[in-house]
Formats: sequence, structure tokens, C-alpha cells
Amino acid sequence: IFSTPGAENSPRTLAFAKRAGLGVFAFLLAAGGVRLLANQQQADQLQQRTAESLKRSVIAVRPKSGEAARKISLPASLKGNAETPIYARSNGYVSAWHKTIGDVVKKGELLATIDVPELEHELGQARAQRDLAKSRLDLAQATLKRWDVLRKTDSAAPQEYEEKHSAALQAKADLEGAEANLKRLEQMEGYRRIVAPVPGVITRRNVDVGNLINGSQELFALTQTDPLRLTIWVPQTYADDVKVGQEVNVRFPEAQGKTVPARIGHVAGALDPVNRSRQVDISLPNKAGKLLPGAYAEVGFSVAGKSKALIVPANVLVVDGAGTHVVAVDTESRIDFRPVKLGRDFGREVEVLEGVSAADVLVASPSDLLAAGEVVKPVEAEQKAEIRGAEKPKAADISGAGSEAKPKS
Repeated sequence: IFSTPGAENSPRTLAFAKRAGLGVFAFLLAAGGVRLLANQQQADQLQQRTAESLKRSVIAVRPKSGEAARKISLPASLKGNAETPIYARSNGYVSAWHKTIGDVVKKGELLATIDVPELEHELGQARAQRDLAKSRLDLAQATLKRWDVLRKTDSAAPQEYEEKHSAALQAKADLEGAEANLKRLEQMEGYRRIVAPVPGVITRRNVDVGNLINGSQELFALTQTDPLRLTIWVPQTYADDVKVGQEVNVRFPEAQGKTVPARIGHVAGALDPVNRSRQVDISLPNKAGKLLPGAYAEVGFSVAGKSKALIVPANVLVVDGAGTHVVAVDTESRIDFRPVKLGRDFGREVEVLEGVSAADVLVASPSDLLAAGEVVKPVEAEQKAEIRGAEKPKAADISGAGSEAKPKS
């Protein structure tokens, strides 16, 4: 019996073909699943990148702690411990001046002399009236003495005796009046000599020989230069932090940063209702006389902080009709508007007393398009600076790249 060639291999071929077809189908199915999974992952990544790209990037800054002790610096002008303008008590012509600006004088030292011719005549007349009154008193007392002897012997009428007694009293009163007028004129004579009321330095001289002087004209200005006095006006915020005896530092611009220690001498018991500040007087020793009255100075002192304030950049503040607030980023990267209470203003930085904490993240220079609850991408200010620095090409890198790109000969 003869069999057809390949008849025995036919079932095997069919089985192999089936297995091969199933394998190809499984491969195609698996490949399709992998492709679908890859497409889904790519779609998710694209959606995630799109969502990330739609987020606004904001510059994030963090508050920093303020100083426990506040340093206050206030402007002041040096003044003499006593600044006395000197006027003339009598009118006349200046006959001589003996001191000028810059001269150091003692109390009672002669500064100038005034010539008053009519005063000499008034003094002569007053002396003559005093002598006349004294002669009348002597005559009245002698007459009264004789009438007193007659009264005791009943040889004089009582009425006439009383008249003589009254005449003696009147003569005595006339003498006292003449002497008082003479003393007044002698005192006016003493006003011709202009003397220093206190020790100090002459800072102004407004007279010369021959000038006509009246009572309203300033002749000299006298200033005590040791010690000197400074007056500062402390704002109401710090008015309770200054005490008598508190140490301060006085700095002069021309001293190149050097300070002179001093102490508060007097503190006003009330605030000035005009500028809402407290007057403080400071005494500054000046034995060497190097410090000049009228010079500008800055007085610095420290006051204890009453609260733990935070310092933030000034560009985080937003001021509108609702008041002053900041834009913060919460833990879920969402925008949150918070009202704040401000303290001192340092220019680029401000002090925040209430509204934020040290752990908060604030937005610097916030855009007007930001809305509450919006999800943003905070970028730290330092990190942004590093990114900008990395993006900026360096000269060395450029030259290096050029050398590598140049083909070798």
C-alpha cells in the first residue's frame, strides 16, 4: 500500500499554523496593550506638563526676625548750655566796646560802655535836690526841737506844735524821695557799663563805636560752651522708652563715624500737641571747646522691642481700598490675601507687627491678576537668581566652544 507523501505531516502543519497564528495574535494584542499604555502615560504626562505650564510662577520670600533692641537715630543741633542775648538798659551812644566774637569772658566782665550825656545832668540835679531836702529836714528838726521845749513849759500852743511836727515829717519824706530818685539814677548810670551776665564765649557783636543804642537792640550774644545741650524730639511711638540718665551716642558727620557718649538730662512730662513728640534734652561735655554750638549732629540710642516683629521686603505689600495686606502662599500652593499691621519703615524693608508668621511664604511684587485660591508655583528669590546666573553664558565657555568647533588643520 502506497501512501501520499506529506499526508502524515498535514495535522502537524495545521497545529503549528494554529499555534503560530495564536502567538502572532497574542503578540499583536500585547503590543497593542503596551501601545495603549504608552499613549495613556504620554497623555497623562502631557496633561501634567500642561497643567504645570499653566501655573503662574511667583517670587517667594520669607519673613525674617526683627531685632530685639531697636536702634533709633534722630537729628539734633548743638546749643550752648545758656544762650543769652545782651541788651542795653539805657539809651545812648556806644563810646567803646571791649570784647568781640570768639572772646571768652567771665561773669561781670566789661563788654562795652555807653555814653549818656543827659544822665549826668539828671544825676547832678538829683544830688542837688537831695542836699536841699536834707537842709530842709535839718531846719525842720531843729525848729521842732525848740517847739518841743516850749510845749513842755506850756509856752506854745498845741496847734502850732503839731504844725512844726508835721513839717519835720514832711521834710523827712522829701529827703527819702530825693535819695530814692538819686539811687535810681545812679543805678541807671551803672547800666552804661554792659557786663557779661554769665561766663561764656561771645558769639555775636552787633555794635560799634558811635552807634545809637535803644532798649530793643541786641548788643552781644553770649553762649556757654561747656557743657553743650542737644534737644531732640522723640516720636510718640518711642516716647515711653526714654529715661533720664539713659546713655546715648552723638555722631557728627565730619567725625567719620566716631561717636561721643552722652546722657539724657531732662525729659518733658508731656507730648507736644503739634508734632506728637516728646522733648528730650541731652548734656554733652565740651571741656576742650572743640565742639561748636550750632553744629548738626545725630543722636542714636537703643530701645527695647515691645513685640517680636518680623521684617519683610517692602515690595510684598499691597495697598488698596481694603487697606494694607500681603499675598501669601499656603501649604497647598494656593494664593491667600492677609491683612497686616505695619511698624517702622526702613525703606527697602518694613516691620510687620501682625498678620504673618516666620513660617509663611510671601509673594514679592504680586501681580494684579492673582486671585485668592489660585494655585501657583513659588520660586525662591535665591533660586531665581541662581537660574538667571546659570542661563547667562560666560565668556570663557564661549571661547572654549569656539575653539572646539574649529576644525584642526
